[in-house]
Amino acid sequence: MLSPNRLEASPGIALAPGRAECGAFPRTAGAAPRLCLPLVLLLLALTPRADSSWWYIGALGARVICDNIPGLVNKQRQLCQRYPDIMQSVGEGAKEWIRECQHQFRHHRWNCSTLDRDHTVFGRVMLRSSREAAFVYAISSAGVVYAITRACSQGDLKACSCDPLKRGRSKDERGEFDWGGCSDNINYGIRFAKAFVDAKEKKVKDARALMNLHNNRCGRMAVKRFLKLECKCHGVSGSCTLRTCWLAMSDFRKTGDYLRKKYNGAIQVTMNQDGTGFTVANKNFRKPTKTDLVYFENSPDYCVMDKSAGSLGTAGRVCNKMSRGTDGCEVMCCGRGYDTTRVTRITKCECKFHWCCAVRCKECEDTVDVHTCKAPKRAEWLDQT
Repeated sequence: MLSPNRLEASPGIALAPGRAECGAFPRTAGAAPRLCLPLVLLLLALTPRADSSWWYIGALGARVICDNIPGLVNKQRQLCQRYPDIMQSVGEGAKEWIRECQHQFRHHRWNCSTLDRDHTVFGRVMLRSSREAAFVYAISSAGVVYAITRACSQGDLKACSCDPLKRGRSKDERGEFDWGGCSDNINYGIRFAKAFVDAKEKKVKDARALMNLHNNRCGRMAVKRFLKLECKCHGVSGSCTLRTCWLAMSDFRKTGDYLRKKYNGAIQVTMNQDGTGFTVANKNFRKPTKTDLVYFENSPDYCVMDKSAGSLGTAGRVCNKMSRGTDGCEVMCCGRGYDTTRVTRITKCECKFHWCCAVRCKECEDTVDVHTCKAPKRAEWLDQT
């Protein structure tokens, strides 16, 4: 069976089975430490702690220079060089899907935290083949589709525009209509996203790559799922005897909400024996479909800082004293308790409209209690770091 954990050697270093251990070298008295130490230092220096990712494009903004983006494989770099305007859209899209991820998990112990100036964006947490990794790969792929499709419709890209196939007449349950306006070119967005995002996974033949490809596809299809038909009526007194219609994407929040539900129902799987697909880890559960998120490994509890797992812990996180959900202090703080701070906030209140045309408000002081999770005891924290 293929392992879901990916170990990648740095360029120029070949790790043959059994050769990564010090014991694989001939032993002579006093020689083993001298042989092992250089090998360990070499691997620590040249092997990345976590994969660099195209996700980092979002941090570059207008400074997208293809040769300087870490983690791109050759095909991704070629697409970047050929379509620099699309890369700008991908970068803007990265900011949007990361914001959506953080919105969806704002009341969760893991809150989609990113690391500043880190080429992996999320750190070591993505090395584990968990539900969280499944969600991030899905929503990042969806974000690329959404950003490129929107840019096509807005006329920002040279390679695409409105959907050229939406011409002539068609019909729906309300009757016939004429295609008009600018239909979102979702198929172009999906094709480019598949070519760009999937390129890295297709170079690696392991279980994690297959998991990522599956979840990438779920994300792409989620955007298409929420295409809607918008129409404008023509006729006497708005009788709608004639309609002009176009296809438009829904707000990205719908895609985020949908993928969050898929996260909640994600299915734990293992690789099948021939390495081409999945089988359910628990035989009592149904088989995953193309629209289900899949994962291999259970998530850490994210309660305390754990550098090896990429967990930042929940110390200092704001919690809701009255809630019994994931945002409640009991759950969020993992039973460690919470500190309460009284804070005075100044808000606008008693707003009135004055003719014409201003809204004037008073400033009101409001005193509220803010609850934040206590840090773990030092001994408990040291066990995880």
